[in-house]
Amino acid sequence: MLWTASQVIRKFSTSSHYYQNKLKLALIGQSLFGQEVYTNLRKQGHKVVGVFTVPDKDGKADPLAVAAEKDGTPVFKFPRWRVKGKPIPEVVEAYKAVGAELNVMPFCSQFIPMNVIDHPKHGSIIYHPSILPLHRGASAINWTLIHGDKKAGFSVFWADDGLDTGPILLQRECDVEPNDTVDTLYNRFLFPEGIKAMVESVQLIADGKAARVPQSEEGASYEGIQKKSNCRVNLAQPAQAIHNWIRGHDKVPGAWTVIDGQTVTLYGSSMLGGSVPAGQPLQIEGASQPGLVSKNGLVLFGSDDKALLVKNLQFEDGKMIPASKYFSSGESSSVELTDDEKKMAEDIRMIWRGILSNVPAIEDTTDFFKSGAASMDVVRLVEEVKQRCGGVQLQNEDVYMATTFQDFIQMFVRRLRGEDQEEELVIDYATKEVNNMTVKMPYQCFIDGKFEDADNGKACDTINPADGSAICKVAYASVGDVDRAVAAAKEAFENGPWGKMNPRDRGSLLYRLADLMEEHQEELATIESIDSGAVYTLALKTHVGMSIQTFRYFAGWCDKIQGKTIPINQARPNRNLTFTKKEPLGVCAIVIPWNYPLMMLAWKSAACLAAGNTLVLKPAQVTPLTALKFAELTVKAGIPKGVINIVPGSGGLVGQRLSEHPDVRKLGFTGSTPIGKQIMKSCAVSNLKKVSLELGGKSPLIIFSDCDMDKAVRMGMSSVFFNKGENCIAAGRLFVEESIHDEYISRVVEEIKKMKIGDPLDRSTDHGPQNHKAHLDKLVEYCEVGVKEGATLVYGGKQVDRPGFFMEPTVFTDVEDHMFIAKEESFGPVMVVSKFKNGDVDGVLQRANDTEFGLASGVFTRDISKAMYVSERLEAGTVFINTYNKTDVASPFGGFKQSGFGKDLGEDALMEYLRTKAVTVEY
Repeated sequence: MLWTASQVIRKFSTSSHYYQNKLKLALIGQSLFGQEVYTNLRKQGHKVVGVFTVPDKDGKADPLAVAAEKDGTPVFKFPRWRVKGKPIPEVVEAYKAVGAELNVMPFCSQFIPMNVIDHPKHGSIIYHPSILPLHRGASAINWTLIHGDKKAGFSVFWADDGLDTGPILLQRECDVEPNDTVDTLYNRFLFPEGIKAMVESVQLIADGKAARVPQSEEGASYEGIQKKSNCRVNLAQPAQAIHNWIRGHDKVPGAWTVIDGQTVTLYGSSMLGGSVPAGQPLQIEGASQPGLVSKNGLVLFGSDDKALLVKNLQFEDGKMIPASKYFSSGESSSVELTDDEKKMAEDIRMIWRGILSNVPAIEDTTDFFKSGAASMDVVRLVEEVKQRCGGVQLQNEDVYMATTFQDFIQMFVRRLRGEDQEEELVIDYATKEVNNMTVKMPYQCFIDGKFEDADNGKACDTINPADGSAICKVAYASVGDVDRAVAAAKEAFENGPWGKMNPRDRGSLLYRLADLMEEHQEELATIESIDSGAVYTLALKTHVGMSIQTFRYFAGWCDKIQGKTIPINQARPNRNLTFTKKEPLGVCAIVIPWNYPLMMLAWKSAACLAAGNTLVLKPAQVTPLTALKFAELTVKAGIPKGVINIVPGSGGLVGQRLSEHPDVRKLGFTGSTPIGKQIMKSCAVSNLKKVSLELGGKSPLIIFSDCDMDKAVRMGMSSVFFNKGENCIAAGRLFVEESIHDEYISRVVEEIKKMKIGDPLDRSTDHGPQNHKAHLDKLVEYCEVGVKEGATLVYGGKQVDRPGFFMEPTVFTDVEDHMFIAKEESFGPVMVVSKFKNGDVDGVLQRANDTEFGLASGVFTRDISKAMYVSERLEAGTVFINTYNKTDVASPFGGFKQSGFGKDLGEDALMEYLRTKAVTVEY
């Protein structure tokens, strides 16, 4: 079987567990695939008694031979096994001498005689990249895509004297993505899973458990080898068929057409789902209408008037260019190298010389591929250059775009200087020397990958709550800005690379974003501290730290979003299959609060992006700065433009427009219950967009007399005073059993007196300022109402006498159920305590549940039975037992009743940003 695809070098590990049964193996084959199979079989304890591979080419050994020779395994490099159809005796004898019990043929381009195939005790097994009996023959992967198959896969089968007709040992399948190419399908599934399957198959044989399922001739197909000469694109057919033909030959052997009298090969095809972009007409031989050279690539039209987009073009001389630059491909002039760049060029020349060892000298005109380089050499070149010349970003595609040494150096230097960037990101920063560093803060709207002022030119001050001073002016977005942001997100979803991206690649970008957030964590925490009043140590650990964890968690989910197969009633004589697919929704709006500006952004946007959506995010008007810094990091991470848009401004204008916008398909909101109700109404009236709401709370915390008192005091204080009480799940009301009530209050007050109130950037500060002046005033008024209603103010209740928006940690006791402070959330450092009678478990549960809110709750007791009884009856989305505030990125978070619906975090959060499509097939 002869098939070729470019490969990504990967490390594969299989279990180090050694099975009891081991075999002596002959490996017959070649390539990186063969090398990985060889390596992993040896790791499993099997003995490879001989490797039979192809001779060296241009002085370079095959990767399988390199690995085997390094291990001291006998290696045979026969140019052929037979002459005129007859086995070569000395070759067969050399093979038989190694004494193999099984032939393993992971990838073999040679014809192996049957007296070799049948010689071992267990015969021979072969890997074939299709679900046999479909696509027998040498170009199976190509034909899988050309035919538009929805499923791809591979077979491990027992070799016989037919052409890929032997009994099946093992098969695996996968979905074919809409824009899969030979390369992507191979690298994503056929290569990694094929290696595992070959190792598994050998062990099944060793254990006597290997299947031998005869192949059916029903549905069998055989297609010939695809060669360059027969790969011309027929443009007089539907767009989908054209797309399938192009991707079915990408990268090898390459589908081609004729433009301006010369052969041009087409790469990187995708179907156009939205409107056709503007472009310059291009006459293409055999096309029903001219193509369009647009900024996104070459648009081709099918006979059904649907369109597809081609990303790259390769000319007869081997030069590859972005299709978008077809009319300007000859305009770039060469750059003059500096002395340092000349030294780098010579280092790169040495790398070329090491790879192209068969070439006497690397001249400027030396062509990488015409000199014998293969796809694995592309990977090596890119990785060695990146290692030698740190800081430059190169992709495998760049080598295909610049195949001669001179062109490669020119491309490298431009990349090093940043001259070939599509558009340099221009950022106007507000800078501040604070916390022993210079923080650089973007302050404009972030729309379609660019920072820009609001349409109306408006801006407003964002205030440092520690002293009431203005940090900087921040753009105040208009309705027009929101509309542009939504349009950019829609374009990115429908026509940009994000919507076409492999989920695993999407995950890689999110991992990269998390890494950048970690690199900038001190700057992010400092910005968060001065903008929201969060104590720096808490901002670093929780506000920023959990944000990083959240993006890493959801990055891992990108390629694990799956549907189901569902048994349904069969309508005889036909058979039916139903399966479901999880699909992204499209453009999502996210509106976040001011208490955890970055963390709330991460909780919602990470799940949204992992699911494949694009987003428009409105940060709180009073805390926009970390969201805008985050936007800057998304560009550095390589998130495509338009995927993430940040529009700071007022809720009444920006938030309202997002809830009403007809192109927004989902809105996620964290904030107050009254605003949540208004948003839900607007979302329903506009276009019935999907909604998730995390709203107000009045979380009860029940402390029984049999608790661990030290822990209950410590965690009870944390439940109220954590993050200055500006905490969605803060314990809004504590119920303390009568027998320990007075002791508990006494110890809490004693601990409060030890708390240091002050500058949030001071590492010893325990309690920072409230987020903004209006909120501080509301808290003071809240305490005044509590006193007027007759609750006992044990401690605090006033603004701290110092600059800034500081509130004293406050404790109320003797709080009756009818009181305002018993029912309403303070969202501040106010502990509201009520007694309950000794042993009255059901009574205190009734009081704890007597609220319209149900976000969180807690119980402290040493009696696990009591704890479980209480947890089952508390009406809240989260119940903490003998702890509090212990959220984790893997655990779903969300409320009951008027605390909202929908979940952040965990697998449940992904479902908020996906839709389920059911597909039923009759066959």
